Amino acid sequence: MAASVALLLVLLVAVVAPPVAAELPRLEHPHKGDGSLTLLAVGDWGRRGAHNQSMVATQMGIAGEKMDIDFVVSTGDNFYNNGLTGVDDKAFEESFSNIYTAKSLQKPWYTVLGNHDYRGDALAQLSPVLRKVDSRWICMKSFVVSAEIADFFFVDTTPFVLKYWTNPENSTYDWRGVAPREIYIANVLKELRVFGTEGVRAYSLSGQKTYRFGYRHRLRKVTSMACLA
Repeated sequence: MAASVALLLVLLVAVVAPPVAAELPRLEHPHKGDGSLTLLAVGDWGRRGAHNQSMVATQMGIAGEKMDIDFVVSTGDNFYNNGLTGVDDKAFEESFSNIYTAKSLQKPWYTVLGNHDYRGDALAQLSPVLRKVDSRWICMKSFVVSAEIADFFFVDTTPFVLKYWTNPENSTYDWRGVAPREIYIANVLKELRVFGTEGVRAYSLSGQKTYRFGYRHRLRKVTSMACLA
């Protein structure tokens, strides 16, 4: 599990995605007038400012201003060590709202869950109540962000990892809305691009190319817009 906050900066310019018949919830996000998109992606961050989180947040704010970002992606493990205890958990503000305060970061945060998030009340992070606390927060199990020139498929990959189900050690995972695992996996493997904590390989349908963008813990391996067909 990650012991430090990791940051990945990605600039997407004129990336064309093939049309896909998606069954996931779809959110529209317009691109810039010049046809480009710029985003920041971060994972393993919710530390109430500790473990370099505040330092990384400062640099994100600087980079976000220079790059004129459109949105931020969180690839999971949003709140350490065991997610949130509920929608009223102060860790949400102490690890998110009060940390990412730069003007350039006041953009939508498209977010998925990580394994640490499932060790608490996973449904709390998905609740619309948190959007009333901080309107930037957009968290769903799996969804699509359609940015006109590219579609980004966010897939909750933590349930893919069998050991979290069969050998959770001293942790308890909140699988509400996920179980049974086999049906969940069968449904989500239909999509193309994956932002997710576990970096599970995506698949392609009808001969379309498949891409993965995400991280394994500690950013040990990252594939950015690399063809996995």
